[in-house]
Amino acid sequence: MPYDLKPIDLDVETTEYLDEPGRGPSSGGDRWTLNFGPQHPATHTTLRMVMELDGERVVRVTPHIGYLHSGFEKLGEALDYNQYVTIVSRMDYVSPICNDISWHHAVEQLFDIDITPRCKVLRTILGELGRIQNHLLGVGAAALDLGAFTGFIYGFNERESIMDVMDYISGQRFHPDWTRVGGAMQDLPDEEVFKTMVKSIIREKLPPALADLEGLCLKNRIFRDRVEGIGVVTKQEAIDWGLSGPVARASGVKRDVRKDTPYLCFKDNWDGMGARAVDFKVAIATTGDVLGRFLVRLEEMKQSIGIIEHLIDNIPGGPINTYADAKAAKPPKSEVYGSIEGLIEHFQLVMTNRKWKAPINETYACIESANGEHGFYVVSDGGPVPWRVKHRACSFQHFSCFAKMLEGHLLSDAVAVLGSLNIIAAELDR
Repeated sequence: MPYDLKPIDLDVETTEYLDEPGRGPSSGGDRWTLNFGPQHPATHTTLRMVMELDGERVVRVTPHIGYLHSGFEKLGEALDYNQYVTIVSRMDYVSPICNDISWHHAVEQLFDIDITPRCKVLRTILGELGRIQNHLLGVGAAALDLGAFTGFIYGFNERESIMDVMDYISGQRFHPDWTRVGGAMQDLPDEEVFKTMVKSIIREKLPPALADLEGLCLKNRIFRDRVEGIGVVTKQEAIDWGLSGPVARASGVKRDVRKDTPYLCFKDNWDGMGARAVDFKVAIATTGDVLGRFLVRLEEMKQSIGIIEHLIDNIPGGPINTYADAKAAKPPKSEVYGSIEGLIEHFQLVMTNRKWKAPINETYACIESANGEHGFYVVSDGGPVPWRVKHRACSFQHFSCFAKMLEGHLLSDAVAVLGSLNIIAAELDR
């Protein structure tokens, strides 16, 4: 902590503290209270922080959440295992495809379904595109928060190209809702067009954009002065607080779900024929400050480019969905229209009084999303919809330690620290 301050007990839910001697704007006291948000241009989203200030120094912060009132987890008890994907993609809405993959990864673990090699490769590629999509906004907004509007444009332009890919595979730019139990809503419309679009992003568009971002920010003395040594989290604190993703790795915690609990193409023998896991390096920093989190996200985008480069020319053939007789994935339209068996299987999964016969069980599964460990705890009572869904949200964990990170810093540092955590308010909703 760069500055030593002792907080005073303060009940931010009432205004009684204003009547205390030496407190309040009319009393001449040094401590005063500032509401930062819930609608503030520097919060990016709907969250509120009640700050106790000593001049420009932050003595204490009380974070407030839940302004969206979406009830995301409760909706999981009313929608079936495919319908709920339209809800989870609204949680971390900066990279919705990662949420889709995470949800159906958990559902397939509950159902004990092994998806096809083709689906594994496509999910891996799209998941890494989602990571890049998220980090581009994260680092671009980090620059914007500190006055570098040009950095935001550098990041946002390339996000549009990734959204073009999502639009191509699903028909929706922002919320693709592409995954399904045992596969996907549809196969690629044209594999060669998909490859061309992805290669253009990772080979032609992203490298110069990342170079521009690095040159603009890392060689700028004003930017570095605003981020070095700010919002420091030690390695032990990151572990104790349960942080994950770039926030934890910037503090030296070498944990990545893709390495520690591998899934999809990050797992050896992912194709059932001895294929090796996709190789990449885990980006680590040791400073634990805003700059460290900025650098980790930049490096992770470069590693994601390498992962996609490894897979894009090696997409297996075959079906994208598990076989229809597994009674988990819808059969292809050709079978629905061309055979009575396919038609029966289709209606078995869409009729409200049929659907899945889920095992009576519970499971937790997670992936390494852009912001860290993103998982779902699912409980099934054997019915067509989950009995309980619990979301392990990255932002919920990270925002919980924001108050401690900011104590003793200047008010202007709040924007830099909050941006480095990349908080998404929809994940805070409870």
